[in-house]
Amino acid sequence: MEKRKITNGVFWVEEPKAGFYILCGCPADSIKHLIKRGMVVPKEKKGVQYETGPNAILLSDVPIQNGMFSNLAEFPVLQMLYRQGMIIPGHPNNTGARPMLIGLEDQVHAQSGYIYRGNYGLSTIEEIVDAGTPRDLAVQMMRMKKRFAFDNIRESEELIEFRVIDREVIELRDGMYVRRKGINVYEFMYEETSTTVDLNLPAHEMYTPPYTLDYHCINRELFSVIHTGEGDGWDESRPCMASIISYKGKLYLIDAGPNVIGSLTALGIGVNEIEGIFHTHAHDDHFAGLPTLIRSSHRINYYATPLVRRSVVRKIEALTGITEAQFKKYFLVHDLDFDRWNDIDGLEVMPVLSPHPVETSILYFRTAVDGEYRSYAHLADIASFKVLGGMVTEDRKKSGISAEYFEQVKESYTIPVDLKKIDIGGGYIHGMAEDFVRDRSKKLVLSHTALPLSDAQKEIGSSAGFGTEDVLFSSDRDFPLESARRYLKLFFEYADAIDLELFESCHLLLFPPGQILLRSGSRAAELYLLTSGLVEVINPAKGNTDTIGAGCLLGEWSILNKKPSEYTFRTKSYARALRIPGRVFRAFITKHSLFERSKERYEKRRFLGTTRVFGDTVSCEIQNRIAGEMQSFSFGRGERPESGGKPLLYILESGSIELYSKDRLVETLEGGDFFGEERILKTPATMFEARVTKRAKVFGIPGELLINIPIVQLKLFERLKRRVKRLKTRFGIEWSDEYGVRIRQIDLQHKELFTRAGEILIATEKKAPVSSIQKLLIALLKTANSHFKYEETLLKNNGYPGAEDHSEIHSGIIRELENFSSRLRTEKRTVFPELLDFLREWLVRHTLTVDRKYIRFLREKGVT
Repeated sequence: MEKRKITNGVFWVEEPKAGFYILCGCPADSIKHLIKRGMVVPKEKKGVQYETGPNAILLSDVPIQNGMFSNLAEFPVLQMLYRQGMIIPGHPNNTGARPMLIGLEDQVHAQSGYIYRGNYGLSTIEEIVDAGTPRDLAVQMMRMKKRFAFDNIRESEELIEFRVIDREVIELRDGMYVRRKGINVYEFMYEETSTTVDLNLPAHEMYTPPYTLDYHCINRELFSVIHTGEGDGWDESRPCMASIISYKGKLYLIDAGPNVIGSLTALGIGVNEIEGIFHTHAHDDHFAGLPTLIRSSHRINYYATPLVRRSVVRKIEALTGITEAQFKKYFLVHDLDFDRWNDIDGLEVMPVLSPHPVETSILYFRTAVDGEYRSYAHLADIASFKVLGGMVTEDRKKSGISAEYFEQVKESYTIPVDLKKIDIGGGYIHGMAEDFVRDRSKKLVLSHTALPLSDAQKEIGSSAGFGTEDVLFSSDRDFPLESARRYLKLFFEYADAIDLELFESCHLLLFPPGQILLRSGSRAAELYLLTSGLVEVINPAKGNTDTIGAGCLLGEWSILNKKPSEYTFRTKSYARALRIPGRVFRAFITKHSLFERSKERYEKRRFLGTTRVFGDTVSCEIQNRIAGEMQSFSFGRGERPESGGKPLLYILESGSIELYSKDRLVETLEGGDFFGEERILKTPATMFEARVTKRAKVFGIPGELLINIPIVQLKLFERLKRRVKRLKTRFGIEWSDEYGVRIRQIDLQHKELFTRAGEILIATEKKAPVSSIQKLLIALLKTANSHFKYEETLLKNNGYPGAEDHSEIHSGIIRELENFSSRLRTEKRTVFPELLDFLREWLVRHTLTVDRKYIRFLREKGVT
């Protein structure tokens, strides 16, 4: 059995003898990573071209990790079905086997619904009407959808084999087992081999893109288009089709494909700088980055037609359980009307319904200066005229589209504009460059393809490299300086405009990626107020690195305390910052008698920055506001922090607190951990209670401050899901038929061992006296000794060549059990967790791997 790490949170496990090639973990772009690493390669069989790849996927236990989707199986499943040929009639790889998805019941169920929504979007006339669509148009849309689906809208279960892990160990097929060892930790076992994968992402680790992007310094304009992706869902070297509109210095995304944060970083843009997103549709290559936008400290404006929004929300709800009401807590939702200009502070956008398997809008943008309009069109996931022409039928009982609608679509695609980006991916659901030969737009940009452009395509339209910018209206306004003034007002809310004039003489500077602004151990001579871009904060004492963005002050602590900096500040992208001389800052602080207040707030902000919930992407502006409102509490051993009054989120600074559900220990909290999220999220019932085990100092943060901070809400939601998952997961020690070796006497003895071990587990959960558990362990020792002697005699009498080695393994197990028996007398209950882990590991691994080595040998000898 072979295991390879593909990228953060993604592994490849293959066991050719069992016929398994398993993608473990499937975040966004996992299939591109496999292509890049050579796990997916083109082949030919019986004259048919196809790709290799996985035939099974292991899902993460949790749907979101560190603000990113963990389970996005849409493209890997499509690759198996179509590019490998598992579903194509007559294909040599169509053997009747289906792609296998492996995971906990809730995640398997989630993938079933998510893949269904990815295939069809809203799948009934009633759903489409409920999204605000006139019934006659809804009927027309369903005719079109059925044609795209070849008149067969199929449930996911018809296409995919779902394997639910509903107990500790299950057999996948043909002697291949998977064992769940803990949250997101799995062991695969086949014959005498095994390997373990851990799908957990550490606190500050992210899923990574399969490509590397060059850094760019973009300008904020009155109206411009920044090109951020021209590839498709299979292009391992480029981001998927996307753009950014710069309007009056504000930035608006068009779609959020996989790894959108990486694209923004390469452009020197922090997620907190995004004003809004215009959304075209819910396919993963335009949708997968949506939860990373929730990492913003403010609710980003979300612009889409109600039809597209409903399709998007249904897909998110299937994946994560986030409802439409919750979605509106993370984003400021603005509905757009089809076929008319919707005004957004002078930027006008017109969505047009476009034929596609899921609800899709093409988007036209325009704005005017001195009465002159300039315009941009974004045509993502359009269909070719050839495909649409083949769908035309006037028989309303058949699937397809009318000739009249076909002409409307052609007209809407070819409206002349100043700049138009078009999908030329080809095939059944994408466009073709040849359809735009006569388009009268001033400039066409060809996009959404993994293939090199042909000469004929090059004559039709241009290419646009990542980070290139088409300026439609330039501006003479200094948008970066305006941002600096705004951040100063937010940071020093207690100062009036006249006081802030003290900073007017400061210079705004542009720094390239990788430049050190302040080194740890050096005293700061000036501060930097970051106005755009990202900066790494390196803590050499703790060996970790965080990232800060626009609105943060660099070097404040060093200047306030007249001491060397504890951190190194290094630009992660192009970054603009206002350089404030130390003397100017100290003069301002002195004038307002703010030394003590500034120090106190800084210390609180610094602590917040070390916590899981407020570190990293929460802006300094938000941290500063929270620092001004957070309260300090001290609790003695045995106390249970109050749960009445206004909801508070508690952050543990020092001491020890355990989290219980009734009398079951769920989690031991460490410094920086939090509790109280249930009341903040307004869950129907409170499941968890905090108990102080060592005098604890905690900070309480009013819940009302956190309502409009999406990233905090998401992290609270993510942690609550993990805690509930941990609570519901009980790793019992119970016999299962999968453990059988099919030799009657040995199976009976193994069952007795499981029973004895299970009695120990139950006794520890019921807090039985240590003396009682000691007696149970001695009984287990006797049973084990008896079983091992029987098994060793059987192996020796039948001439098993590995009998001596097997006997040595047994001796090691007995020594371990005797050691635990001895430790119980001195260490008491502290040894319980280690003992129970050993019992599970020994019984499951020994019966599924070690004992399986002799099965074939003994059965060939006639032993049954």
